Formats: sequence, structure tokens, C-alpha cells
Amino acid sequence: MIQLKRVYDPIAPEDGRRFLVDHLWPRGIKRENLALDAWLKDVSPSDNLRNWFAHDPAKWDGFCHRYFAELDGKPETWRIILDTVHQGNVTLLFSARDIQHNNAVALKLYLEARHLSEGEQ
Repeated sequence: MIQLKRVYDPIAPEDGRRFLVDHLWPRGIKRENLALDAWLKDVSPSDNLRNWFAHDPAKWDGFCHRYFAELDGKPETWRIILDTVHQGNVTLLFSARDIQHNNAVALKLYLEARHLSEGEQ
């Protein structure tokens, strides 16, 4: 199962493997306090896409479409997450204030669709 959590939320045993999926390190967080398995900054959207989106909910659909296209072109950045899902819970960590419109939410949607399509093969 893929879960989402802000980096500022408490760590829980049910988190499973924890991956930070933001391009920038979150403010006010020490590395040792995050209990990370990996920081996968290369899975985050490109700078151009992040700047275009600017966390504007009105651009959400366009952001997802463009981000998914970027992810299609770099499977090596997200494959570790999908492979880990087969072993247990995975938590994607993000720092955005908007918990509904951010790259971790979009990445979860993308990975769940990939997981389902791989299961059908």
C-alpha cells in the first residue's frame, strides 16, 4: 500500500518504508529526525514544471498530465518505490502545505495506476 504523509507528521510503525519525494529538503527538518529510507529527489517534477504549477489547484489536471509524461520518461526514478510496494507499506513524504495538490499525491496516482497495470500482465 502506498501512503502519503507530510514530513512534519509523526512517524508511525505502519509507515513502512519512507521515501522523501520532494526536490528540495524540507525546512526545519533534520535528516536524522525524518527516519528516511531514501530521498528520491529525481522522482520530483522538473524545475520548469514545478515553477509552472506553483501549487495552483486550477492547474492540477495539467500538472498531473505533464508530470506523468515526465515520469514515463524516467522509470529508473520511481521503480524502487513500486518494487518496494510488493514488500509492504510505503510512505511518500512531502512538505507542501496543500495536502491534495502536490507532487506526492500525483506520484501516488501514477504509481497506483502502474501497479494495477503490472498486475494485469
